[in-house]
Parts: sequence; C-alpha cells; structure tokens
Amino acid sequence: MTRGRLVDRFGRVHRDLRISLTDRCSLRCTYCMPAEGVPWLAKSNILTTDELERVTRVAASLGITEVRLTGGEPLLRPDVVDVVRRMARIEGEDGPLEVSMTTNALRLPQLAGELADAGLARVNVSIDTLRPDRFAELTRRDRLDDVLAGIAAARAAGFSPIKLNAVPMRGVNDDELVDLVRFAVDQGAEMRFIEQMPLDAGHIWSRVEMVRGEEILDTLSTAFRLTPVGVRGAEPAERFLVDDGPATVGVIASVTAPFCGACDRVRLTADGQLRNCLFAREESDLLALLRSGGDDDAIADLMRLCITGKRAGHGIDDEGFLQPDRPMSAIGG
Repeated sequence: MTRGRLVDRFGRVHRDLRISLTDRCSLRCTYCMPAEGVPWLAKSNILTTDELERVTRVAASLGITEVRLTGGEPLLRPDVVDVVRRMARIEGEDGPLEVSMTTNALRLPQLAGELADAGLARVNVSIDTLRPDRFAELTRRDRLDDVLAGIAAARAAGFSPIKLNAVPMRGVNDDELVDLVRFAVDQGAEMRFIEQMPLDAGHIWSRVEMVRGEEILDTLSTAFRLTPVGVRGAEPAERFLVDDGPATVGVIASVTAPFCGACDRVRLTADGQLRNCLFAREESDLLALLRSGGDDDAIADLMRLCITGKRAGHGIDDEGFLQPDRPMSAIGG
C-alpha cells in the first residue's frame, strides 16, 4: 500500500481520526436536536465493524495515532466493545493507536469495565448541568443520576484522565460554571467548557446569545486562580491550573478564538463520509469506495485527496458562511 502522511496545503499533519459509530442518541439535548429526534441514517448505510477496522488500519498507515469514537451516542452501538478491541490492536507509527471516546455516560455503569479491558484509554463525558430538573429540561430525559453513575463507573474502571464537557448557554446553565468545576475537581476530572457552535439541527444558533470563552474565564476567575498551562499545540482546549493545580480546567473557544491553524483532526461519519473539518460542506464518500471493491491504495488516495481540500479555517466569521447541513449528532464530535 502507498504510504504517506495526511498533510494539507497549509502543512498541517493529521494524526487524530474522529469516528462516529452511530447517529442515534439516547438524549434529546435542546441545542442538538428536536424532541422527536432527526431522520436516522439507514442501517444498511452504517459502516460495518470490518469496514471501520479496515479504514482505520489505512489511516494508521498514513500517520493517524489517535482514534476518538463518537456519535450520536457511541455506546448505543451493540458491538461497541468489539469495535474498541479491534481499534486498540491497530498499530500506528508510535505503537498501538490511542483509543478514546466521547459519551453521555448512560451505559458506562454496564460497559466501563469491558471497555477498559478492550483497550479504551480514556473517556470524555458530556454533562451540562448538575441540577436534575435542569438536566431533564435540557436533555428531555430524567437521567442525571445515570450520568453521575457513569462517571463513577469510569473512575472505577481506571480511565484517566476523565474529561467532563459542558456547553454554557446563556440563561440556561451559565450560572453553574463554578459548580461544575468544583464537581470535576472532586471527581479527579478535568472540566472543559465548549462554546456553542452552529451545528444544531434546527439552525437556531445565535452568536449574540452564545457564551463566549472570555466570559467563561471571567466567571471562573471570580472563584479560582487560573494559571495557563504550557503550550497548547494541536489540542482544542486552552487549559488552566485551578488554584495552582493539580486540577485543570479547559476552555474550547472554537468560535471566538479558533485553533484551525494547528488542527490535526479528520472525521468519519457513521455512514462512511470523510470530512476534513467539523464545518465542512463537502464530504468524501468512503462508503461507496469500500462497497465497490476499492483497494487499500484507493482508500489512502481518497483520504489524502480529502485532506488536500481542507480550508485554512472553519469560516464562521466569513460573510458567506453556511452552517453544515448535517447536525452535530450526524457528524460526530
């Protein structure tokens, strides 16, 4: 197979592959999808585990060293443990791939131990509020206790670091930022706040209503001493020591302080579409290539072509910016 790194026109080397295992989710977060959900992908179009493994092996030969499994909710995939096991056995240029996952944690009490045994290295858990009533209103499901049990299960399984993700929303949960950091510190986890992005199914995102990264830091600074941590590199979060550490907090200001210049991520949707940017409006069809008999060289060529077309930035501030047709649940984080 022809080998060569995934390098775009701007010299960015891509090492991080985000793979969506399913577009389905067990929650209905108001900033992500409507109460009735969205039209789901046809089961026949979802990549099989063999196809996922094959694509990931090719990606590893092109310099990918980390795989993040996402959704929708990845733990809804029936064979998720087998997917993790297969991914963790793939060798990258620095040894076995690092396999991580972003999850709502609802099924972690049942699966955390098996996932750890299969080779999952770490988890990111989405938790936007610590108030049961608010959680039920925000997610349209009364499941906060299950999320908390999932976080406890992740700790018991030995995942480290555990990162907790929250999207601050004005008038919804922006009064809980300090409480969320204190909770994360108590859990031995890192809290990460993510600016709300224009990726909702209803296309109702508003820049004016968005809680900006600088606002998040201003609020946290009223309760904690925040000290910047080292060089950020390709990491999306700007990280800070909390009260001199060792606990840290991260802020991902994708809209107001984009980090596109160091982006090393490429995304694969559950239905086999390769995306070179979270906000891309174009996709490269790996599913069709896989099912029409394309060999590994052809897969590698399509990956390189996709990365070659990557733009310098996501373009949210451009006058002609158009929100992607797919919502976040169908793209994968």
